[in-house]
Amino acid sequence: IYLPQDFGLFNELTVAQFLDYMAALKGLREILGETPILFTFRTRKEGGEKEIDMEAYTALNTAVAQSGDADAVDVEVFSGDEVVRRNIQAIHAAGKAVVGSNHDFGGTPDKADLLFRLRKMQELGADIPKIAVMPRCPGDVIALLDATQEMSGKYADRPIITMSMGAGVVSRLCGEYFGSAMTFGAVGQVSAPGQIPVEELNAAMDILHRALAPRS
Repeated sequence: IYLPQDFGLFNELTVAQFLDYMAALKGLREILGETPILFTFRTRKEGGEKEIDMEAYTALNTAVAQSGDADAVDVEVFSGDEVVRRNIQAIHAAGKAVVGSNHDFGGTPDKADLLFRLRKMQELGADIPKIAVMPRCPGDVIALLDATQEMSGKYADRPIITMSMGAGVVSRLCGEYFGSAMTFGAVGQVSAPGQIPVEELNAAMDILHRALAPRS
C-alpha cells in the first residue's frame, strides 16, 4: 500500500481509514483489470458522509493518483481555488485525469450560474467538468439541460458531465443528447438521489442510442 511522505497532514482521516481506502482501491484494480476507475472522496459539504480538512483531502487525492490504481480522481472545485490547483497539479503530475465536480443539493442555480461553474472548472484545469444539482420544479431540469447544451456547443473544449438529481432523473437518461458525456448508474446502494440501477440504465441507454444512430 502506498503511503504519502506527508502523512502527518492527515488530521481527521486516520491511518487506519487511509489504509482501508487504499486497500479497497487496490482490490478493485485487481478485480476490474483495465476497466477505468474514478476515485471519489465526497466531502460532507457536497453530500458525502465524512468531514475532512483540505490538507488531508489533498494528501489523500495525491496518494491515490500516485498509487497508479485509479485512472481519474474527483476534485471538488469549490473547495478554494488554491486547494483545487494543488490537487489538480498533483494528480496531473502523477499522470492521472481530474474530474472537477460540484454538487448542489439545495436547488438548481440559474443558467448563467451553471455556465459560470462549468467554465470555472475548465479554467482551473479539470479534464472533465461535472455538475449535479437538485431540481425544485421541471423548469430546473430544463435549465440544467439548456446550460449543458450551451456549454457543450459554445464553451467546452473537453467532455463535460451534468445531471439533475432526484426527480430530475430524466437528465440521467437524455443528458447525452444535450452534450453530457457520461451518466452514473448504481450497483447496489445508490450514492446520489435519482441514480438508476445499472441494468435498467443500460436498457434505457440502448433505446436512446438506437434513436440517435444515423439512419442509412
